[in-house]
Amino acid sequence: MAEALIEFGERGYSLGDYAVEAGSLFDARAQRKLVGPFAITRFTSRSRLAFRRGWPHIRADAADATMLWLVKRGRLRLSGKEAPVVVEPGRLLVTRSMEPFRIECLTDEGGLHDVLNLALPTHVARGLIPDSAATGFCIPAEGAGFAVAEDILTNLLADDDEIAPDTAEILTSGALTAIGHAIRDRYLRGPARPSVSDRRLEDVLRFIEVHLTDPNLSVAMAATGCGISPRRLSHLFKQQDTSFSKIVWERRLAKAKDWLASSGPGDISVAEVAYQVGFKSPAHFSRMFKRAFRVSPSNHRAKG
Repeated sequence: MAEALIEFGERGYSLGDYAVEAGSLFDARAQRKLVGPFAITRFTSRSRLAFRRGWPHIRADAADATMLWLVKRGRLRLSGKEAPVVVEPGRLLVTRSMEPFRIECLTDEGGLHDVLNLALPTHVARGLIPDSAATGFCIPAEGAGFAVAEDILTNLLADDDEIAPDTAEILTSGALTAIGHAIRDRYLRGPARPSVSDRRLEDVLRFIEVHLTDPNLSVAMAATGCGISPRRLSHLFKQQDTSFSKIVWERRLAKAKDWLASSGPGDISVAEVAYQVGFKSPAHFSRMFKRAFRVSPSNHRAKG
């Protein structure tokens, strides 16, 4: 097993370990292009490879990235908290760097694996890809939207710096928007167009998600970030019979609960989990966790 970097955008990488199937030679090629905050990669291999990102990697590299994997040939096998997902050619897979996972690149009958990858910061992805498209989300990449997006990304990858950087970034954003629309239109059909208040609330909730681990997250900070007044922001939550602080604490505790359930004391301590989800004090975190779930963080982890 060796340390590896899955690279993306100006942040540079997602840290993890890779392995090559025992007894096989390493035969792989990666063609990569940085475009603003995005990274486009075409990865081909005749070796059976695996990449694992666990809690030690997340602690060492907290870069929050989202990756879209379009399988061309061969298959991908994703393992994580949920049941394994096998991704066949012509399908799109989503992974997030802040969740532990293992992904295997499996060759086809002709001995080849080929995947097109688009990596981007998760706070950018949340503005274009539905939040429900989390790690393990897998769908057929069918229709005009996916076809256009694939053409754009493939052509940008082949470009020899003839396209201006700002134009390339606009084109990549356009490809990502096309993918997001295709996912919503074909696989996540929902209710009619939301109201202005609904869109404002969605903006605030997205801001909370992006800044959830910031211990200084507040109504004033979110209002400034979303371009509305603190009074307007508070009213949005009042209409939902809740409050800004309640939503923040619920989401922090829910995230901590998931982390504890999927990790052991040797991976990440209870105190580290507390700080990672935005609490200023492990003691305060433990009190609120026990109040919410009727069990201490350490006992919750011990149960499973």
